[in-house]
Amino acid sequence: MEKLQHSAGTLAIDLGSTTTVVAYQANDRADPIRLDLPPITNRPGEVPSLLWQTADQPLIGRQVLEAGLNDSPDPRLKRDFKRQIGSHQGGADAEQAGRDLLQAIWRRLPDQLTVDRLVLSAPVDSYRRYRQWLVDACATLPVNDIALVDEPTAAAMGAGCPAGSRLLVVDLGGSTLDLALVALEGGEGRAAPIAQLLRLGGRNLAERSRQTPRLAKVLGKAGLRLGGRDIDRWIAAACCPERTAQAQPSAALLNAAERLKCRLSDPELPRDQQVLELCIDPSDGCELALELSPAELDALLEHQGFGEAMAQVLETTLTGGRRHGVGLEDLHGVVAVGGGAQLPWLRHWLSSHTSPAPLLTPPPVDAVALGGLRLTPDVQVRDVLQNGVSMQVWDRRSREHRWQPLYVAGQPWPSRDPLELVLAASRDGQTSVELVLGEPTGGDRHEVVYVDGVPTLRNRSHGPTQHQNWPAAAVHVALEPPGQAGEDCLRLHFGIDDQAQLTCAVEDLRLQRELGRHRLGTVR
Repeated sequence: MEKLQHSAGTLAIDLGSTTTVVAYQANDRADPIRLDLPPITNRPGEVPSLLWQTADQPLIGRQVLEAGLNDSPDPRLKRDFKRQIGSHQGGADAEQAGRDLLQAIWRRLPDQLTVDRLVLSAPVDSYRRYRQWLVDACATLPVNDIALVDEPTAAAMGAGCPAGSRLLVVDLGGSTLDLALVALEGGEGRAAPIAQLLRLGGRNLAERSRQTPRLAKVLGKAGLRLGGRDIDRWIAAACCPERTAQAQPSAALLNAAERLKCRLSDPELPRDQQVLELCIDPSDGCELALELSPAELDALLEHQGFGEAMAQVLETTLTGGRRHGVGLEDLHGVVAVGGGAQLPWLRHWLSSHTSPAPLLTPPPVDAVALGGLRLTPDVQVRDVLQNGVSMQVWDRRSREHRWQPLYVAGQPWPSRDPLELVLAASRDGQTSVELVLGEPTGGDRHEVVYVDGVPTLRNRSHGPTQHQNWPAAAVHVALEPPGQAGEDCLRLHFGIDDQAQLTCAVEDLRLQRELGRHRLGTVR
């Protein structure tokens, strides 16, 4: 690797389930570099997402591998924790492991680098909760500006395609499947992130340049909490059913399944050739044999419903594109990234289902991090909502509360014009109105559940749309004087700003008076 010079610039970190990528770009250089961080990197820019908790400082990345602890059943070994971060199943252990990994990377940055800006990425499926965890995890880092972008959008920026390109990005990582339809428009810029700013060091980056902004416009996106580690579990269950029927597969067995999957991803391997992978289960010292052919792996993926789930997520993403007049025939390419991009099954499936768009395969592991470095003061991200947001309102006819959609899935943000909503009092003498927000759930037709320890894709029922209350506390607006049943009292002006924050300006219709502006929470 070239010798590092003293410089100030942008650091990008893409936290992955298997590998965390760390890249850097100096302000005065056009080319990014993958950082070597001894002793935790396997190769420049790649830190294995492993952590071994100790009494003082944990072992990180390559240190865990060199100590021979990556197959250990000991609970001190932390791996696959990205999946739990931001999920309902996630606990403090997973979030602490991710925080320790980020802190370890920061401590080992070369002394000659000054990080002015930090770009982080988040999966689509758990964007809002994962985003909040990132905000908290990076709160103490000594960096002025922190920006966030979803992983497939960053991958589109990292594919090296020219302005004007329309790209479908398929990111199959260790724990998530994310798709995004992205249009790249406009001119050029220098290296400094904008995206969603999480921290701004007292200045507006977007106003520092007079150049025409380059726009990364997201036309549609969808995600599913299913990834490469789930495929490893399917392989383990298929090859060693007696080991997985009664208990969770051991780390050694899952690691062997991952090695077998990687060997089966060799495009030169004959379809019917059997590949054998051996491992020793440390729990009882028993030698386990895993054997599959490429054709059998493909059949396993189809049997588990992976093709059907891919079709559903693709259709949801393309529906967003069609709202903007963009179909498959308008795409300049399909970008496959993430560790799963190397699976022959995935490449064949994409070639069959996304024709005539050509399949593009940039470096699958570091495309997201390198794309994050392309987010500059002259790059703006115009995104679309994945799930939408609704508010509870009083229905005069039915005399009960119902959910009123404010913004629906597929609508672009930031919003250009305010959305107005008039609220009436529901009873005589009402002294306040509570703004209760919720996110529609159950729109996707598939979810991942665990049956006897094996990840299983399950169809969701098509019943009435359910809503999940927002994590942010509801806002209470006082009515002075009190409202009377059926009387129009408030006019609300909703909008979504460039930080993905839902805002609401409140006006009292009876007094013709502004009552203030509220930030209600983050949309996704």
